Amino acid sequence: MAKITLDNLAHSYLPNPTSEDDFALKELNHDWVDGEAYALLGSSGCGKSTLLNIISGLLHPSQGRILFNDRDVTYAPTAERNIAQVFQFPVVYDTMTVRENLAFPLKNRGADASYVAQRVQQIGKMIGMEAELDRKARGLTADAKQKISLGRGMVREDVNALLFDEPLTVIDPHMKWELRTQLKSLHHEFGHTMIYVTHDQTEALTFADKVVVMYDGRVVQIGTPEELFERPAHTFVGFFIGSPGMNLLEASVRGDTAVIDGVEIPLGAGYAPQSGKVEIGVRPEYTRLVSEGGLPVKLNRVEDVGRHKIVRAEFFGRDINIIANEGEEIGADMNRITFDAGRVNVYANDWRVAPSGAQNEPVGGAV
Repeated sequence: MAKITLDNLAHSYLPNPTSEDDFALKELNHDWVDGEAYALLGSSGCGKSTLLNIISGLLHPSQGRILFNDRDVTYAPTAERNIAQVFQFPVVYDTMTVRENLAFPLKNRGADASYVAQRVQQIGKMIGMEAELDRKARGLTADAKQKISLGRGMVREDVNALLFDEPLTVIDPHMKWELRTQLKSLHHEFGHTMIYVTHDQTEALTFADKVVVMYDGRVVQIGTPEELFERPAHTFVGFFIGSPGMNLLEASVRGDTAVIDGVEIPLGAGYAPQSGKVEIGVRPEYTRLVSEGGLPVKLNRVEDVGRHKIVRAEFFGRDINIIANEGEEIGADMNRITFDAGRVNVYANDWRVAPSGAQNEPVGGAV
């Protein structure tokens, strides 16, 4: 297991980058705690796989260093980093049985035969392939082969880190939840440092202790699922996390009040004067339909999703989403919205602003 330090790390695929825009991975300075499970979450092209490949040694960064437990491994080959990596598509030995595939990393390191047998049986059960252990990998389905890849990545107990690059892409949807649960169980049992790349917020939020949200080559927030939901550090986090994402409205902020189109919105806390693009962000869960007061909206449709209703509305061309209880009646006169004051976030130039006097909160671009 290892603490992973990213020190002034950045990468460009261009030979002579001249501006920040030339970098696929913009400067990062972070310590990832030994033994925690992290999910790298973001849309395609945001730099997730680039960062994972730098950590694994498949790619050397354009600048900066990467350290495992304070040992500089920036240019160390993958074999010297003592990691296991599982890729998006299955990598298995077709001529070997499932048992032989799972045993290969242990036998390659001279592990005792009885330990190999016990560990392979344990992992085979974990991935739901006990009955297929003596089958050749050739001819198995893509999701079965990916389960073998996952098992082979997890079979070693002595690795510095386990790296997963969108490993459940080809897995049957009914199996995804079970495998995520098994990965989480494995982490709790053995305490490996785990890094899991995904664009699926459900995978990230259910797997990780801390979610690392990336946008345009940057880490914009590292936090628990609750922190990402309640206090998104960047408007992208608010938009990307949640279904539907956070409502964002341009506003002027005056102390403990936001003003939108002449309507005052209580904030529940005071804020210093802000410049540039100022917005408030409120989750649909904390947005209420009312018949009086608040902001006027145009209701477009109501979607009943079983657990609750999603009301799709707009405020002068800006989409607004409201989550209403399943049994809540939505009257024809309910065409205004209010917000839970304590749940309103303020953003300046896309970064969350901490209330005046708040302690231990990220301010501006800090993560």
